[in-house]
Amino acid sequence: MTQPLVMALDAGTTGVRARLIRKDGTSVASAYREFPQYFPQPGWVEHDANEIWDAICGVIAEVTQHGSPVAIGITNQRETIVAWSRATSQPLHRAIVWQDRRTANHCESLGAHIDRVRTTTGLVLDPYFSGTKCAWLINEGGVPVSDDLAFGTIDSWLVWKLSGGKVHATDPSNASRTMLFDIGTMSWSEEMCALIGVPIEALPQVLPSSGMFAVTSGIEGLSDGTPISGIAGDQQAALFGQACFAPGQAKNTYGTGSFVLMNIGNHLPAPMNGMLTTVAWDLGAGPVYALEGSIFVTGAAVQWLRDGLQIIEQSSETEALALSVPDSGGLVFVPALTGLGSPWWDPDARGGVFGITRGTTRAHFARAAVESMVYQTRDVIEAMNTALESSERPTLVDLRVDGGASAMNSMLQMQSDQLGVSVLRPRDLETTSLGAAYLAGLAVGVWSSLDEITQNWHLDKRFDPGPAAPGYEQWLRALQRVRN
Repeated sequence: MTQPLVMALDAGTTGVRARLIRKDGTSVASAYREFPQYFPQPGWVEHDANEIWDAICGVIAEVTQHGSPVAIGITNQRETIVAWSRATSQPLHRAIVWQDRRTANHCESLGAHIDRVRTTTGLVLDPYFSGTKCAWLINEGGVPVSDDLAFGTIDSWLVWKLSGGKVHATDPSNASRTMLFDIGTMSWSEEMCALIGVPIEALPQVLPSSGMFAVTSGIEGLSDGTPISGIAGDQQAALFGQACFAPGQAKNTYGTGSFVLMNIGNHLPAPMNGMLTTVAWDLGAGPVYALEGSIFVTGAAVQWLRDGLQIIEQSSETEALALSVPDSGGLVFVPALTGLGSPWWDPDARGGVFGITRGTTRAHFARAAVESMVYQTRDVIEAMNTALESSERPTLVDLRVDGGASAMNSMLQMQSDQLGVSVLRPRDLETTSLGAAYLAGLAVGVWSSLDEITQNWHLDKRFDPGPAAPGYEQWLRALQRVRN
């Protein structure tokens, strides 16, 4: 018998992907399309929600030539916010992207409320999150407040469009990234909405990450009535796709930035220093929580070597160039090109390169860029472990990895050495879309249990820890120089 297919829609920051996934976790078909980025002012980043939708329709049409899904899962760039009209299903402004910094002053003005924000939402006051973006759209962006207004992250926008404008919904993993959601009560916080200035009526219904959200209506390539039955933000979906179902299991996605998420179980902890507390998922029996460390620049540091300094032609050259020297020659590169994320949360930090000599070559720059990925991840995980030890919770078991830079064997070995735990790379690195598919398929019975999903996780390569090379103390000294 042919295996049932589940479609994953992965709405990323620069493009969208559709995949058809079999019961055994393998892929039948995949399609990808980019969409434009808009930068109206320095520090501002916008998307056209209609262009995202057009790209989604394109990839759906491509992959459904290879089969029809029994369910659809959605994963998305998380903190990007869309405002649209319920009556017309048209955006009321360009979407404001998670990278956008225009609401920094608003966040600073709320500084007296930081402890309340931390306790209620698990987040820090930062323009990264969606709440102050919503307020900007109302106060500065000309979006009118009325019963017609709908706010939502990209998953909500896609559910609205896929359902023919019938359903306005999201899941807790996305809601918990807005700075408007109480992760203890698992509901929108009237207090946070009032504090930030967002009408609670404009926000979507929050439903379990695996379960019935809506059914499709009028979409080319899809049968009407196809269930949309799984949603998770991209990093939480990757944690799910990596089968990190037990407390202490963690994943790191090495992309433009890096995102370390660790499963911490069903009990909400007090805020932990330098970390975000977020909802990983809710399968219908209550939330599973995660600690998150957000690192803003990892792969982007390699892109800067390529496009900014032009000392490499292709990103793929980086590993070989870095391995052409035995070490960085004392060079330390702190890629705080857009400030520092976890565990420092210093938006005013700026990048720095230390230890340049006449003997410094482009190979040393490449090596220092690779080391910066490793050291930033160590910073985050050490902060996580310290916080977890103090609350008597399980610390890091092993680190599962994905994302483009996880192809670098030498970097992953360095990572294992620096952390003192094994680093595991799966065969399928598209763990974000896998997670979305698994959430959707669980809801309709394609997979019967988390154990069945765990059996689909297959190891590509394991990196076990050896002696850590010196350099981390130099890194910490360099960090102090670039901060504040």
